Amino acid sequence: MSKPLSILGLAGSLRARSFNRAALRAAQELAPADVTITTFDLDGLPGYNDDLEASPQAQVVALRDAIRAADAILIASPEYNYSIPGVLKNALDWGSRPAGKSAWRGKPCALFGASMGRLGTARMQYHLRQVLVALDMHALNRPEVMIAGAGDKFDDDLRLTDEPTRKLVGELVSGLASWTRTLAA
Repeated sequence: MSKPLSILGLAGSLRARSFNRAALRAAQELAPADVTITTFDLDGLPGYNDDLEASPQAQVVALRDAIRAADAILIASPEYNYSIPGVLKNALDWGSRPAGKSAWRGKPCALFGASMGRLGTARMQYHLRQVLVALDMHALNRPEVMIAGAGDKFDDDLRLTDEPTRKLVGELVSGLASWTRTLAA
C-alpha cells in the first residue's frame, strides 16, 4: 500500500442541503482505503480584507493551516452566474495571502460540481481552472466531473445514488491520489 494521503475537501456552497456538500460526502465514501478526505466549512469565513492581514481571524488561520497540512485539495462547487461562487473565491483569496506565502502554491487539486442545470458547473470549472493557474496549483485534467440534473442523482437524504456518477466521482478521487503521488515523486 502507498503512503496514506490527506485530501482537503472544500464546498463552494453554504446551503445546508447542498448537492456539492453531498458530492463531497460521496467522494469521502468512494475514496481508496489509503486516502482520507476531510472537509473545511467555509461558513463564517470573513470577506477578504487586506487590512485584516496583520491579525487574521481564527477561521482564516485554520483554513490556511488545513490547506498546508493537506497533500491535495478537492473542490466541489456549484456555478453561480456562470462562474465561481463568492464564498469559494473568498477562500481562495484568503489562502493565497499574504503575498509570497500562499498556502495553495504547488498543491495538487481536483474539482467537480453538481447543479440542477444541464451543463453541471462546466462554466464555473473553466473559470476556476484559470484561478488555479494564478495560485500555482496543479489541477487534475481528467476525469471532468460535471454533475448535471443533480436533483435526479441524489436521494432525499442527499446520498449520491446515480451509479455512473458515483463511478466518475470515485475515478476523480483515485485520479487525484495518483496525480498527487506522481507530483511528489
